[in-house]
Order: sequence, then structure tokens, then C-alpha cells
Amino acid sequence: MASQLWLITGASSGFGALMAEQALQAGHRVIATARNPTKAAKDYPQVVSLGGKWLELDVAKPETKEIVEQAIRDNGGRIDVAINNAGYGLLGGIEDISEDEMDTQFQTNIYGTVRVIKAVLPFMRSQRSGTIVNFSSIAGFAAGPASAVYSMSKFAVEALSESLHAALAPFKIRILLVEPGAFRTNFIGGHQMPAAGMNKDYEGTPLGAALRFFESFAGKQPGDPVKGVQRIMDVIQLRGVGEGKEGLLRLPIGSDCFPRMLGKLDTLKEELEAMREVAMSTDVEEDQA
Repeated sequence: MASQLWLITGASSGFGALMAEQALQAGHRVIATARNPTKAAKDYPQVVSLGGKWLELDVAKPETKEIVEQAIRDNGGRIDVAINNAGYGLLGGIEDISEDEMDTQFQTNIYGTVRVIKAVLPFMRSQRSGTIVNFSSIAGFAAGPASAVYSMSKFAVEALSESLHAALAPFKIRILLVEPGAFRTNFIGGHQMPAAGMNKDYEGTPLGAALRFFESFAGKQPGDPVKGVQRIMDVIQLRGVGEGKEGLLRLPIGSDCFPRMLGKLDTLKEELEAMREVAMSTDVEEDQA
């Protein structure tokens, strides 16, 4: 594969750092973004040693679009792969999360993704090629009791990706929606909680149990992040296990993720069938048309 220019947000840890390293090892040029690129460069010196560049970028800020556009122009004016990986998880009860906390979650996970996409699309449309990779989550497909706001943000990424998958097809721009389960990165251990804590009325409920579970789950996730990134890279580059997957939108990753998605689909089918008569009974009668 010819050398391409990749831009990866949230490259200072976890999947982002691993994808930057693997893309560079594959011979691509990489713009790796981080809110603190100085620290990221110290933590992951291999990015620079392999030829990558760090870019200071906080996707929650409105100037994201202009910064990304300029970075692309500074690197030849062509962008082949843009990976929207930056994000974090806010867990807690919806009653306990303030609107400011909710807005911060949305600014990063939703608006940050949109800002990067708005920056790269003019280049990709002009090229009539490109791949945009949006990171969702199993929580963006099946919400749990403690993930209301985080899941809201990732459900939005799912909707955005579905829409773009159809809208950008005429320009030969590919959308790939990655839906990871639980992997042994610092994501679980680094999740945020609302300043208000948890309302005591939720003790002993599914919400309370879910929050206790997350407190002790770090380091016990079933997913190997190196293997997960290898699979993601294969699908992006349509090689190995990713060969022939170019027309597919969703990429579920993780042994915990896949059965949970199937379980939701089964439940959804059951509920649709149970509501079939109701749903199909609302058309205008022929003699009233």
C-alpha cells in the first residue's frame, strides 16, 4: 500500500497511541494529536522516532476545524485516513449529572468528532477518496444503567456515521464505525463521575451495582488492546481479516461486545413483533383517502 497521511485524535494513550505506532510501522505518515503533545511525546517516543508528528489539539474547542485544516495543508494538502478516537466516559445517574458536565461530554465525544469531520471532508471530496473512522462503543449500541450521558454521546456518533455512510458514498469516502467492548486500556480506570456523586436512593439498584462494578473493573477487561488495534488496522487497510470488508459500516470489537449486540438485536426483534399490530394499524383508511 502506498504511503498515506493519517490523522489520529486522542493519540496520547490507549487505542490512539497503538494505532499511531502501527500506522507508522506500516509506512504511513501520521499526525498524532493530543491535548498535551509534550507529555505524549515523552510517553510514546516511538511516534517521533518512526517519523510521526505530534499536533496539539483539544477537540472540545471550537478552533479544532481550523487547526486540522492547517495541519493537512502543512503536510501536502491531502488526507487519506482520519480517526476520531478522542473521547472519555462520564458515568453516573442522570439526576446527578449537571448540564455543564453533560455539555463537556458532548463537546468532546460529539462536537469534537463533527469538527474533525468538517475539516477533512473538503479534502476528501476533492480527492474522491478517504476513510473516516469514528470510535463509538458497545455503550453506543446498548446502553447500561450507569452510562446514560456517555451512551447518549456515542449513540449520536452512531447516527452521524450511519448518515455519512450514505451521504458520502458518491464521493468514494468510506465511513467505518468502531464499536469496542472492554479492553485493557486506561479508559475504564479513567472514567469520570459527576461532582454530585450518586443519589443514595440508587443504592441497591442496577445503577448502583453498575457503578460499583466499574470501580473494580480496571485491569480485568477481557480485551487485549494490541490485538484489538491489529484487527481495526486490518479493516481500515482491507488486509488480512479485513479483506473484503470495504462496504461494511460497523466494526464490533471484543468477545464481550459481540454477544451483547446480538442480545439487543434479539430483544429488539421480539419487541417489534409484539408491537407489530399496533404499529401497522395507523394508516389512513382507503375510503377516507
